[in-house]
Amino acid sequence: MILNFLITAGPTREYLDPVRYMSNASSGRMGYALAAAAKRRGHKVVLISGPVETKVPAGVRAVKVVSAREMFESFKKNFSKADIVIGAAAVSDYRPQVYSAKKLKRASRSVTVRFVPNPDIMRYAGSNKGKKLLVGFALETQDLLKSARAKLDKKKFDMIIANYPEVIGKNKAAVWILDKNSHIVSIPETEKYTIAKRIIDESLEIWKSGQTRKKLPG
Repeated sequence: MILNFLITAGPTREYLDPVRYMSNASSGRMGYALAAAAKRRGHKVVLISGPVETKVPAGVRAVKVVSAREMFESFKKNFSKADIVIGAAAVSDYRPQVYSAKKLKRASRSVTVRFVPNPDIMRYAGSNKGKKLLVGFALETQDLLKSARAKLDKKKFDMIIANYPEVIGKNKAAVWILDKNSHIVSIPETEKYTIAKRIIDESLEIWKSGQTRKKLPG
């Protein structure tokens, strides 16, 4: 069976003025590796990507966006046709409340910027889940597995990948895969494409069974 994957990747940029923005160091490598792994298994893939230098995998339909709101709009347009949704993007939680159409000039006084929340893309996915399979990511500086578990439950994920900030922008990573039945797989540091293949395989197994497997092999 050919499935439809919807994958988000990379950072978003939230502009304060035409030249300044808030973002993060995400390279998009994991999201792009996931897209490549799903495509190589013969599935259809839509990849919604923030601004990165990573090359789009062959056969993958890429939608390039900049801000979180742009990513959200593209996500909603492609969501209904998706069977498996993987939120690997490092979406900015906040954006400046006011955008200046002109470059802000340097001043001797302090400047205060008010930020407002961006749309929570994967919470939207969970609220409109239906029969879709949802895979999320949790990047934390402390209480990693506890926070990942809470996020999995809150957003109605079937599976979540937990990791620390040290993996951002790197070619390798160490991650933990948690499913909704509290089973955990620890993957020591390895190439992100190797991890991506494992994530895709686990996702497909869950999809085939119609429920989380009784046990994920270590």
